Amino acid sequence: MQWHNMTWPEIAKYAQADNCAALLPVGATEQHGPHLGCGMDSEIADQLAKAVGDLTDIAILPTLPYGCSIGHSKRWPGTIALQPKTLIDVVKEVGDWVAYSGFKRLFILNSHVSNFAPLRCALEMLRAEHDDLMVALINSATVSERVKQRHFEDAEDWHANEAETSLMMALAPQIVRQDKLTDSDDPDRTENCVFSHPVNRTSANGVTGKPSLATVNKGEELFEWMREDLAETIRAGLKEQPPLPHSYHQTLTDDE
Repeated sequence: MQWHNMTWPEIAKYAQADNCAALLPVGATEQHGPHLGCGMDSEIADQLAKAVGDLTDIAILPTLPYGCSIGHSKRWPGTIALQPKTLIDVVKEVGDWVAYSGFKRLFILNSHVSNFAPLRCALEMLRAEHDDLMVALINSATVSERVKQRHFEDAEDWHANEAETSLMMALAPQIVRQDKLTDSDDPDRTENCVFSHPVNRTSANGVTGKPSLATVNKGEELFEWMREDLAETIRAGLKEQPPLPHSYHQTLTDDE
């Protein structure tokens, strides 16, 4: 059910099913400290989407490899960032075409924290324009309570931390620089901050957390939790109907 492998008749036939749905993985290309490759977020989004697609038989759209990473500053080379308004437009237009293909459900899987605000804006625009399209925004790191706890274990404002490093050890070891792990730990400096500071003013090396604690076994366990819990959420969404049938575009009359 990979969208780019399907023909238009296959997509059209699938779109006729009552519980047809598409999933859009959204990642990022940004610095992840001295020990992780810049494509980590996109790797998570892509692999998690495909793994969940195998469990749920929903159509998986190609992963967006760029996101809203402007908070990482220009201090470290490697970040390729979209402005929030650009990401809003891209996801809104992708969603438009999903709707034109006949789909009634769109799941957006986000694997980069700073993507959330623009993705939420795109969601608002899509559901206002397409009366019969239901859109869900799910963050991979907080898809369930146990997944959230694992991501936040070593830092509240985590980035390239133990959880993310463990995931890459298990899923894409070519992204991990093992010889850099010991010296990559960097503390969370955001406690009691009133303002939201860019990463160049909160991290010495682009990391927040303790990647030195990462292991393959931790990554395998965490990914299995993410796969199971996301699949459960999607299965619930495939059965969901709007609580009320009212049209977005129809004005209430006195008779109603």
